[in-house]
Amino acid sequence: MPPAAIKFTGLLREEYQRLFDTCQVRPDKAAEVEKVVGKIESNRNRYEAVGEPLQIPWWLIAVIHNMEASLSFKAHLHNGDPLSRRTVNEPAGRPKEGHPPFSWEVSATDALTYDRIDQWQDWSLPAVLYKLEGYNGWGYRRYHPEVLSPYLWSGSNHYRSGKYVKDGRWSDTAGSAQLGAAVLLRRMAEKNLVAFTQPVEVDTVSAPLLRYAPREESIYAKQLQVFLNTLPGIFVKEDGLAGERTSDACKKVTGFYLHGDPRGQAAIPPGRPG
Repeated sequence: MPPAAIKFTGLLREEYQRLFDTCQVRPDKAAEVEKVVGKIESNRNRYEAVGEPLQIPWWLIAVIHNMEASLSFKAHLHNGDPLSRRTVNEPAGRPKEGHPPFSWEVSATDALTYDRIDQWQDWSLPAVLYKLEGYNGWGYRRYHPEVLSPYLWSGSNHYRSGKYVKDGRWSDTAGSAQLGAAVLLRRMAEKNLVAFTQPVEVDTVSAPLLRYAPREESIYAKQLQVFLNTLPGIFVKEDGLAGERTSDACKKVTGFYLHGDPRGQAAIPPGRPG
């Protein structure tokens, strides 16, 4: 069973924005990026024909098409299986209606509605990256948070190695040869092919960036842990999970637990570690 979806929090939104803003195409991948983006642009009308009735941006469909089927219009958008029959790999047996061979448009529509992308309304940059990472699955973020998902960042300065070589089989040294979806979107944005919308608020109350969160990996928590470990007599694991030991260390240094720690009414004011 695939990992449950990660909640789309303000913290995650900021992470996606920061990574995209600092994303740089690796020089050895620049020519390949240009080639793929050029091919995507040449088929824009086909992506628009599928996306417009579903109110899904054409460029999102395009990058999914590259990730799942290497831009082949002879393959299912779900997973790259041939259109000559229903999908065999996960998700298997799609589309359920109709008879093979399927047109690419029919299959693509089924893939997008199967994953409920047609029900999503936030096409801001962070929300798009959230949907793309979720389309591929949350295994990297849940089980290997030290590696940014190559589905998004392969071919950029944010990714070098570490991947699932088979379902459930991890390799620290293997690297993805495929260009990440965020890398393509970055180049497409530079060419004014992508128009992200203003973000839709997903949290009724904005949570502090630095807070007690033992099950939610955070770059800010990791920065705090790195800092705490420079102080005498403090030893915390630098895993980005701000749990009891990290909060205890804050208490030792500042006199206050982390914001949100149930053990204390008072907490250090929310903010970013310096």
